[in-house]
Amino acid sequence: MQMTETRPRGSGRRRVLTPLVQESTPAIIARKLHDAIANGDFPPGSQLTESGLAADLGVSRGPLREAMQRLTAEGLLVSHRNRGLFVVSMDNSDIRDMYVARTAVERAAVEQVIYRGDHDAIDDLNDAVAQMNEFIDDPNGVEMADADMRFHQTLVEHAASQRLSRLHETILVETRMCLRAMRGTYASGKERIEEHQALVDAIAAGDVAAADALMIEHMNDGLHRLVDDETPDLVGEVSAG
Repeated sequence: MQMTETRPRGSGRRRVLTPLVQESTPAIIARKLHDAIANGDFPPGSQLTESGLAADLGVSRGPLREAMQRLTAEGLLVSHRNRGLFVVSMDNSDIRDMYVARTAVERAAVEQVIYRGDHDAIDDLNDAVAQMNEFIDDPNGVEMADADMRFHQTLVEHAASQRLSRLHETILVETRMCLRAMRGTYASGKERIEEHQALVDAIAAGDVAAADALMIEHMNDGLHRLVDDETPDLVGEVSAG
């Protein structure tokens, strides 16, 4: 008689490993274009041609076109009729709008990090500041800008909110573009680092009001380094209540 394996009713095999998800070619291309725009390889206002990109990437125009449509939907590329696709150029109103969105996300992240009392967040944020300190003698260099960006990414990640992370991701490339444009505006690496360390200290102390005020001040400082001083501060548009 052939024996068959039986299982108790209602039981099932516990899944230990999650299924592999293969990234599509358009998604890979879109990520490469994201990185190139963020790194300044394609500056604001530059034209992207299908033929040139397809040759560079070694892909057909179909998946490339789909990837470029994704970036257009995200607002990173803009289509000019009879001219083609261009990397978005950010004027003062665009920069202000980006900072309004970014400030709202990061203020919420600060509040969540303090609310959660995550000690790992404080350690990681202090590590991010330490990385910035490695480039204190070059406050306007690429490495400092990248370390600055990592600090803010770390902050939002530790908010442990998928929705905040998604919102932050949508403005991440524009943020990097602005941070690179901000190069040349810092007279002192110490000044740039102290702004971030003060924010970490307020978060570590659990002082929501102080941390929130420091975040607003930090974002206003960044905005006014990119646009004229006559531009109104952000607090009027993003203040809670």
